[in-house]
Amino acid sequence: MSAAAPPPTAVARERRIGFACAFAVLFVWAGFLLSSRLSASQALTPWDVAALRYAGAFLAALPLLALLGLPRLPPLRLLPILAAASFGFPILAYHGFTLAPAAHGGVMLPGTLPFLTAALGAAFLGEAWTRRRVASLLVVALGILLLASDTLGAHPGAWRGDLLFLGGSCCWALYTLLIRLWGIGAMQATLSIALWSAPLYLPVWWFLLPSSIGQASSGAVLYQLAYQGVGATILAGLLFTRAVTALGAPTTTTITALVPGMAALAAWPLLGEPLGWAGFLGVGLVTAGMILLVVRLPERAR
Repeated sequence: MSAAAPPPTAVARERRIGFACAFAVLFVWAGFLLSSRLSASQALTPWDVAALRYAGAFLAALPLLALLGLPRLPPLRLLPILAAASFGFPILAYHGFTLAPAAHGGVMLPGTLPFLTAALGAAFLGEAWTRRRVASLLVVALGILLLASDTLGAHPGAWRGDLLFLGGSCCWALYTLLIRLWGIGAMQATLSIALWSAPLYLPVWWFLLPSSIGQASSGAVLYQLAYQGVGATILAGLLFTRAVTALGAPTTTTITALVPGMAALAAWPLLGEPLGWAGFLGVGLVTAGMILLVVRLPERAR
């Protein structure tokens, strides 16, 4: 016998939780873009920022470990998740921010994520592309292109960073596919990433990788330790994975397409990276594309 479908009230509650998590992760990811770009001026190498991320996440995960116990993921599932979400995504992003501004990171990281996720979902999960979803992605794509055109001209050599950002987005899209394919929960995935990354990475960083962490201020080190470790790893991981569980990857990643605009708008006063009229129009179109997908229109009376 097939399992009974959940009651409508439970479905509605799950969607509300999903939307709350998806919109909350917007602010954490926008902060991640700005903080990562800021690290380039804080005498920290990308390898240093990664080390602070893993150390902060490990320390934050210890109390959760005491409460919830050790997450048990088989090695053949744990290793791909670590490679994609823990090492591939942030390390490529941190190196990209040494070559390109925050707006580029927004365009090429969360901005391309809906399209990469949709492609992987169609290829491996057989997900159909509805007309509404295609229309939404086209509007988002136009907005992303306008936002990119507004900043690319002022940074002609930033294409190298853009390629690194694109690689990071591919890694996160792969992580999104894996947690759906294997049915891994938000807490299990996040705790696994937080607990295993530091022991694997920190010895390599300490003995082999270039570091200038001794030249950075204690404020910069503590800030990146807290934000990259607790905010961008623990909090963002829980929120994003929970949103994907409740809403599905297409809706979640279309909502996170708002991050490029948020980061670009915030980078103007905070980092001195201005936005022109094309960028503002792009922000509006990305917002419109997200609304087109997630807002349910009332059905017509027959």
